[in-house]
Parts: sequence; C-alpha cells; structure tokens
Amino acid sequence: MTDFFLTNAALLDPATAREAPGALLVRDGLIADVAWTGDPGTPANAKEIDCGGRVLAPGLIDMRAFVGEPGAEHRETLASASAAAASGGVTTLVCMPDTNPVMDGPAIVDFVLRRARDTASVTVLPAAAVTKGLAGKEMTEFGLLQEAGAVAFTDGLRAVANAQVMRRALTYARDFGALIMQHVEEPTLAAEGVMNEGELASRLGLMGIPREAETVMLERDIRLVRLTGARYHAAMISCADSVEIVRRAKADGLPVTCGVSINNLVLNEGDIGHYRTFCRLSPPLRDEADRHAVVAALNEGVIDAVVSDHNPQDVETKRLPFAEAADGALGIETLLGAALRLVHTGDIALPRLLAAMTANPARILGRAAGRLAPGAPADLVLIDPDLPYVLDKRRLKSRSKNSPFDEARLQGAAVLTLVGGRIVHAADDVAKAA
Repeated sequence: MTDFFLTNAALLDPATAREAPGALLVRDGLIADVAWTGDPGTPANAKEIDCGGRVLAPGLIDMRAFVGEPGAEHRETLASASAAAASGGVTTLVCMPDTNPVMDGPAIVDFVLRRARDTASVTVLPAAAVTKGLAGKEMTEFGLLQEAGAVAFTDGLRAVANAQVMRRALTYARDFGALIMQHVEEPTLAAEGVMNEGELASRLGLMGIPREAETVMLERDIRLVRLTGARYHAAMISCADSVEIVRRAKADGLPVTCGVSINNLVLNEGDIGHYRTFCRLSPPLRDEADRHAVVAALNEGVIDAVVSDHNPQDVETKRLPFAEAADGALGIETLLGAALRLVHTGDIALPRLLAAMTANPARILGRAAGRLAPGAPADLVLIDPDLPYVLDKRRLKSRSKNSPFDEARLQGAAVLTLVGGRIVHAADDVAKAA
C-alpha cells in the first residue's frame, strides 16, 4: 500500500471544528500524522500530493442509501453506487434493507458485506430490517443480524406503524445496544399523497401529505423511547414542527438523534414546477418556511446528520404522470455539491456542515472515522469549494439518472477521495499530481 503525504492543504477536522493550513501523512491505511502548523517535509517512502490550498477533511458518511443489489441491479449495484459515492466524496455508506430478498436474515447481510468487499470501492455498512419482510409484524433476530455485521435496524422506506411492535423492537435494541432508524411517516395519514399538502398541491391538483404524517409518528416514537430508553434515530425530518419535537426530546436527555435529506435542505415544493417527477420524494419537499426551519436546526445542532437519501429509480418508474411515479431520486454523487450551496449563501459554516456528514454520523454509528487524528482510518476527501459546474446527468456514475439537480448550477466538488489510504477517485489535475 502506497503511503501518501498530502501537503499545502486547508485542513478541517469537523470533530473539533479545527481549521488550519497544514499537511497530513497516510500510512498503512491510517492517518499517521497531522501537521497543523506548516509542512514538516515529505517523509521517506511517501508519495507527495500537493492539495493546492484546497480543503482536506474526513470522507463523508452517508447514513441512508438505497442500493438495488440484490434484486434490482438494473437500478443500482454496489459497484455503481460506490463509484458514485467516491466521486461525491462519500467514503462510507449505510445501505438500506429494501432489497430482494429483504435484508432480514444473517445470510443476506453476509452476502452484501462479501459482495461489497469484492466490488465496492468505498466502505458499505448494511442496515438490517426491523421486521421480517419489512411487513411491520414480526421482529427480526437483532442479535444474529448484529453478529453478521448489521450496524443499525430500519424498515427503510416503511415506518414501523404498529406501536406494540415498535415498543418491542426498541426494548430489544436497548438490550443489544443497537440503533433503531425510523422512517417517520404515518402510512394512513400519508395514504395516497404525493407531495406536501398545501396551496401548491391544490393548484397542481395533486393529493397532499400533511406534516402531521411525520409529526404524529415522531411524537409516538419519542414517547416509546422515553418508555424503553433505547437509542433512536429519526432518519429524516422535514418540517418546523418535527424540529421542535426533537429539540424537546434532546432537552429531556433522551437518546434521540435525527437526520435530514439534502433535498429538504436546499429544495422546496416549488421545485416540483410543472410536475417534475425527479422531485417526487419521501418525505416530500416542504414549503420555504419549513426549509428554513430545518436549515436553522442543522445550524443549531438539533439535526445531527445530513443524508443523501440516494434512491435510484429507472425510466419506467419515473417517466410517468407525477401521481403515478415512484418516490426517490439520486443523491449520493450530488450530496456535497448541493450541500455547499448552504455555505455559499452564508446559511451555515463549512465546519458545521461537514460535521453533519462526517463526525456526527460516525458517532451515531460507533465508527472510528469522521475525524482528522492519528490512528483514524485514512478515509479522506479533498474539496474544491469554489469549483463551478453544471450537473450533467449523463456523466453521473449511478446506473439510474433521476437527479433533482439535473442541469443545476453547483459550486464545489470532491477532487480526491481516499478510502483506507487508497485513492478511489481523483479529478484529472489531481490524478496527474498523484
């Protein structure tokens, strides 16, 4: 394995919010040394890479990505998803159990891990199902799934609607030290809704999903957490009322964390425009007031993690009338570029933003990554925050091309990505230097 010495870098450690020009040594797949005050000279046997003053940070950790393998390889495979992740600066992704067969047994978890080792260029962590077949009725074997390598438990796109089943799941999770990640959407309230309920939905003639579909489920789950004491993560919240619920839970000392989709941070219901199905998502895009509320909550620290909610769909499920199209869009390759919009508009500082995509997810998942410190995994991303480009879906590495940011003007991208000390993505100029 090649040792690298990354010099002339703007080091940024989101775990401590420390920023300084310096250099970093990668040896045997780990961060061997961090020189925060200047360049100590290239160590022997290390290959030097000049970072050109760009931002060097821990690689991004995406806590919510849907990968088609096994069962829907025509939409995405572990190889194509990891290639897209590396291109976007994501070094670790948590894949959801919505596969065929469902990731509800140790054999499927083991298959995904072995397949990822063989074909993926980034670290893939499987999240196992809470209930068998994602049916919401019978719990899976948490202990066996954890032993097989599951890092968390979730029913993916479905909420565990039965309160008794959820209580039992939280109780077992507490006893096993496991994390429950819930998709907070009450299915009977969401029903046949396809976008945010409000004036725009009425004008477009589309069925709406009220905010209460999210808040009712979230309130119920928080009460069950209070009852059981289990670790709980609301996968994605999208409105001001949900922010207040999480804020109160944290103030009460409950072991609750939450995430937000990059889509709900930078887009609103107006982006649906003339029935753009690439913007049919779950949770739906909310109004501008709710978008500002979740941005403020991220700034405040109420929201812990930013996720891509990467959910590729093929042409047959997206090139349909809006009400008939499937939920979901690409996100893993555009996560960083879209998020940097908030930095360029002054809504959030870069260290706070990167913490929500590195150090915080690492803490929630109990991983050693997400920090610039000796001994940490050499999962790194070099970011050019000012690089301008227009997103061309034809150049995306994902097998599907349904991005809500298609033809959007973005500023900022990953130009170098290392996973375990190995270069898995490099822009042309950086590749020549390396």
